[in-house]
Amino acid sequence: MSQYQAPLNDINFNLFDVWQLDQYWQQQSELQDVIEADTAKAILDEAAKICEQQLAPFSHIADAVGAQLKDGKVTLPEHYYTAYASLSEGGWTGLSGDPEYGGMGMPKTLSMMVDEMLCSADIAFSLYPGLTAGACVALLQHADEITKNQYLPKLYSGEWSGTMCLTEAHAGSDLGIMRTSARPATDDSYQISGSKIFITAGEHDLTSNIVHLVLAKLPDAPAGSKGISLFLVPKFLLNEQGEPVTRNGVTVGSIEHKMGINGSATCVLNFDNATGYLIGEPHRGLACMFTMMNYERLSMGSQGLGAAERAYQNALSYAKDRLQGRTTTKDPNKADAIIGHADVRRMLLNIKALNEAGRTFATWVASLLDKAKYDNCQLSAQRANLLTPITKAFMTDRGLEACVAAQQVFGGHGYIKEWGMEQLVRDVRIAQIYEGTNGIQAADFMLRKVAVDHGAVLKALLSDISIEITSAPNNTSVALQRAISGLIQHTDIVLQTDLKVMSQNACDYLDAVAYVLYGYMWYRNVKALDSNKHSADFINAKQQCAHWYCHKVLPRVEGLLATIAGDGAALFALEDVQF
Repeated sequence: MSQYQAPLNDINFNLFDVWQLDQYWQQQSELQDVIEADTAKAILDEAAKICEQQLAPFSHIADAVGAQLKDGKVTLPEHYYTAYASLSEGGWTGLSGDPEYGGMGMPKTLSMMVDEMLCSADIAFSLYPGLTAGACVALLQHADEITKNQYLPKLYSGEWSGTMCLTEAHAGSDLGIMRTSARPATDDSYQISGSKIFITAGEHDLTSNIVHLVLAKLPDAPAGSKGISLFLVPKFLLNEQGEPVTRNGVTVGSIEHKMGINGSATCVLNFDNATGYLIGEPHRGLACMFTMMNYERLSMGSQGLGAAERAYQNALSYAKDRLQGRTTTKDPNKADAIIGHADVRRMLLNIKALNEAGRTFATWVASLLDKAKYDNCQLSAQRANLLTPITKAFMTDRGLEACVAAQQVFGGHGYIKEWGMEQLVRDVRIAQIYEGTNGIQAADFMLRKVAVDHGAVLKALLSDISIEITSAPNNTSVALQRAISGLIQHTDIVLQTDLKVMSQNACDYLDAVAYVLYGYMWYRNVKALDSNKHSADFINAKQQCAHWYCHKVLPRVEGLLATIAGDGAALFALEDVQF
């Protein structure tokens, strides 16, 4: 059975040393009276206890038991109920929620750290509060005041939960061909009919009501994605006092049989003249839903990092305990711990270097969102928008790779269920697929984020980084500056190609940018080290890890750029039948 201990030291290092966010919080009128370093640490400590004590030790049970459907009702693993109650009572379900509607009003940077811990403890469980938080973001930005007052307080408190209903069996990411319909009723409501698949947390008894955000088409809808509207469809309709009383026309058809995240009730939902309420303007629902989807894409990054962190902790522990082979001993009857083997150390250090850079990156992106919100900073908003597909795609790709590498450290035992490593591999795999596959994220990054403005936002960011590392160099600067120069040069080249060439290079290009930005994360880590605050072991570990990243991981950028520059004409020269 795998174990987990929240990496609070590194979380606090990122929040308060690397990015010095406690200083930023005290400069904001909306934050200075509600959050400072000690409060943040206390919140993180309590969240860590729930993750370490109520979730992580039982994640293998959740995997084995799963969500169960019987007589139209879905039940969850028993410990989920007490853990969710603890989460709700502590306010974590509304951690970043608007205080006007009962949320705690904490910055995104803090909730991002809690998200990581929840994902390390149990990805499947994390989806219940995670989807609710995303639904709250969409409602806060697009619902009218009556709707916000009715629903947000209950969602923030954890009494109710939320879902996102997009996908249909015939229409995956191509939402424009969806068939779910919405007919105006005699009052201000609509009758929603259709079927949705892959609905995370679609049906369960964890909360007293479930608020479904459903994409559907009105009778006068124009063709394609421009004809989609967004509707709020509660599991139970509310009475005049705002209490859920009457069952709506939403039923669960089945629970998907999945590779992993078995504790998550991934449902087929049927809407049979279900009562729904329009959110936002007619035919503008996709834009409203993307508010939620972008939030969830950041959460996917937390899933990749969370699983990778737990995998690393267990692989490291195993490598220190497992005696096999001889690296130092000369006695043929004795063996050394496998952490002495170069290949095992290589796998562990690769995971560590990417995990710690990933945590710094996640904190950075969250801080940009906070600055966009509290400072109304357009530059921060632009950069957060640029980095969102990287957060989703790169962090989940590296998350799976880390879990597989950690499993490899265990050798044959990694393939056995009792060690928990194969569950991490199965659970994290979905993060590369849902909320827009990573191929879609790469296309979005290449075409909609970089090509659309001829690389202006990205180049400005890289220029600022280059100026920073030149003005205050450390032992990462030379390798990082070289990687930035190569990336800018190839960006200019790829932007001169046509749509097909840019599309085929999108995944490699996203990875190249991400590896460079992770190099910047290591620059910031080394820059923040202070012998008056940090132990000699902590400093040396960070410095050696940064050295490894710059000399053994960052060079991957050169290979990716060479691939991007390579002749890819065969991709479309090959006929379909020749594949």
